[in-house]
This record gives sequence, structure tokens and C-alpha cells, in this order.
Amino acid sequence: MWDRSAFEPVFFAPFVSSPLKIETEWMDYNGHVNMAYYNVLFDRATDEAMALIGLGPHYAEARRASFFTAETHVRYLRELPNVGTVRATVQLVDYDEKRLHLFLQLHHGSDGWISACCELVALHVDLATRRVVPFPDEILERIAGMKAVHGALPIPDGLGRSVAMSPRC
Repeated sequence: MWDRSAFEPVFFAPFVSSPLKIETEWMDYNGHVNMAYYNVLFDRATDEAMALIGLGPHYAEARRASFFTAETHVRYLRELPNVGTVRATVQLVDYDEKRLHLFLQLHHGSDGWISACCELVALHVDLATRRVVPFPDEILERIAGMKAVHGALPIPDGLGRSVAMSPRC
């Protein structure tokens, strides 16, 4: 059997998800993907990226720990019609011993334009106590490896943006 602990991931900047399928039932009465399902797509892409550093379902089962989203901010930039598939990019912006700061962008499946972006902070949580705990050393090493590669990327447009209404003209 393959030893997952010996796996050394190769990080790309940014991480690009597999194609993510748009489900027909996600379409709303406005003729585009309902806002709730953008979160589903971002969540699936985050799961893929986190599995690369060892924080997937096997980790949760074996270590009884996982990551929980503490805060998120989604910006909808362009309507997403039923296009079949999209891809998400994931950039690790920052981290510490217990937290990850990620920035994601959702790209049209064939044309590549950006439909939405999502900024989030995730916490490393002990599943038994439901408390935030430090990442194990081997996970921190992988996170540091991802950050080293992603650190060469430009700061994402809109990073740290707050929700507000601009003054009227």
C-alpha cells in the first residue's frame, strides 16, 4: 500500500482545482447560478487544495482534526450562467500555527474570465474538543512550502476589502 506520509506535494502558484461541475438545479429564477452555490464551488476547491497539504478526509479520520472556515467574504463579479464547468484558483495569502488565509477566484470553464472571488480564514480544529489547536509540524512544513511558492504571486485585487456602499454620484 502507498504511504501517504512519504508524499511530498508539488505546489503550483496558484493552485488550480479540477473542473467543478455546475448542477442544473443550482440555477435560480434570474437565469444564473444562485449565490449559495458559489460557496459550494469555493468549498470544493478549498478541499482539493487542503488535501494537497495533507488536510483531507484521511487526516480528519486519522488525526481527529480538520479545518473550519471562520470568516468568508465573497464578491460576485460577473453572472455565471449554466456553463457546465468552472475552475477555481486558490492562493495561500498567509498563515500562522493555527490559521490559514486564502484567496480564491472562480473562473469560467472555457473562457477563463473571473466570475467571483472569495477570501477566507480557516482554523485548525480538534474534532473531539471543537477547539482551535496548532497544526502538527509536518502540516506546517507543507503549508510553509505552499506559502513559499504562493508568496511570489501578486497581492490579489480586492484582498482585505470590506463590505460597504460607495457614495452616490
